[in-house]
Amino acid sequence: MREFKPASVHGQQLPTPGGPQQTNVPAVIAGFSGWLLDAFDFFLVTFCLTAMARDFHKSDAEIALIITMTMIFRPVGGFLFGFIADRYGRRIPLMINMASYAVAGVLTGLVPGYRSLLIVRALFGIVMGGTWGVGASLAMEAAPAKRRGLLSGLLQEGYAAGNVLAALFYFFLNDHLGWRMLFILSAIPGFILIPYIYLKVPESAVWQKTSSARVSVAAQAREIFSHWKLFLYLLLFMTMMLFASHGTQDMYPTFLQREWNFSPDKRSAITAISGVGAILGGLAFGHLSDLWGRRKAIVLAFALGALLIPIWAYAPNLALLVVGAFLMQFMVQGAWGVIPAHLAELSPTSVRALLPGFAYQSAGILASTAPFLEAAYAQKTSYATAMALMAVSVFVLASVMALTGREKHGAELSA
Repeated sequence: MREFKPASVHGQQLPTPGGPQQTNVPAVIAGFSGWLLDAFDFFLVTFCLTAMARDFHKSDAEIALIITMTMIFRPVGGFLFGFIADRYGRRIPLMINMASYAVAGVLTGLVPGYRSLLIVRALFGIVMGGTWGVGASLAMEAAPAKRRGLLSGLLQEGYAAGNVLAALFYFFLNDHLGWRMLFILSAIPGFILIPYIYLKVPESAVWQKTSSARVSVAAQAREIFSHWKLFLYLLLFMTMMLFASHGTQDMYPTFLQREWNFSPDKRSAITAISGVGAILGGLAFGHLSDLWGRRKAIVLAFALGALLIPIWAYAPNLALLVVGAFLMQFMVQGAWGVIPAHLAELSPTSVRALLPGFAYQSAGILASTAPFLEAAYAQKTSYATAMALMAVSVFVLASVMALTGREKHGAELSA
C-alpha cells in the first residue's frame, strides 16, 4: 500500500505516525461514547422485553428472538463497517454508524408490529456490530503506547457503562414514559455525537499513512484474506473471552431470582453494583497491561476470578453476595479491558478495523449459547453450580488462548 504524508483535518496538521504522540482525547471520547450508546440500546431491550411481549401479544421466547436477531447480524456490521473504515478512514464510518444508531432507536419506538420490530433490531445488529471495530481502531491509533492499555480499559468498559445507564434510564423513566418513548429518547445522544465527531475528531494519522483507499477493492480483499490465520486465532480467542463474559453475566439475574428470591429492584441494584466493578476492573487491568504486558494481565484477571467463584456462586449471606458480584465483574471485565489494545497491536493497520471487529462479533454468535448451556445444566443441579462450572472452564480456556497467541505490547501502530 502506498504511503503518503498525513494531511490536515479541519485545518489541523496531523501528527506523524510512529513519532512522538499525545493522546487524541476527542478520538478516545468518540470511541468510548459509540460503544456506550450501542450497549445502552442493547441492554435497554433486555429491560423492556416484558412490556414488548405484552404489547405485541407474544410469548417470552418469541419476544426474546429480537435479541437473537441483533446478535446474528452483528458480524455483518463488523465486516461491512470494518471494510469501509480500513478503506476510507475511521471518522466517516463512525459518524454513519451513530446516525444509524439514532435512526434505529427512533424506529424501535415507532414500530407498528412484531415483524417490523424484528427487522429494526436486525438492522440495529448491523449498526452495533460495526461500532466496536471502528471506534477501537480510531481510539487505539490515537492513544500513546505507554497509556494504550489504560485507555483500552476505558473504551471497553463503555459496554458496562451502557448497561448501568440503561438500568438507570429504565428505573427512573419507564413508569412515566413507557418503553416506546425510552427508545425514541435514546436516539438523542447519537444525534449529538455526530457533529462532535465531525468538528472535534481528526482522522487517524496512522490510517492516513497506510490508507487502502489508493488500492483496488480486489487488492484490499487479497490483503484481508492474507491474514486468515490471525483471524482464526482472534475468532477462537474472542469466543472464549465472550463465553467468560456471557457465562458470568447473562444468567446472573435469573440466579438471583431463582436461588435468592430477589425482587426486580434488588436484582437491578446488584447488577448495577457489578457494573461499577466492571468499569473499575477494566481501567485497573488495562493499566496493569501497560506495566506487565497484555497476556499477563488477562491471565491474572482470570486466575483471580477463578479464586472468587465460591463467594460469587455460593455466598452464604447478602454481604458476600454483593462483594462477589462486584469482584467477579471487576476481574472478568478487567481481562476485557485489555482487549482493544491487545487486538489493535496484533492487527496490521490495513485490517485493524475489520479483523478484530469481525472476529469479535462472529465470536458473539458462538458464545451466545452460554445462557442456554447454563440453564440446561441448572435444571439438573442448580444455577450456582452451573455458573461455577461454566466460569472455571472458560476462565481456563480463555487464559490458554491468551497465552497461545503472540504479544506486541506497546508496539507502534503505524505498520
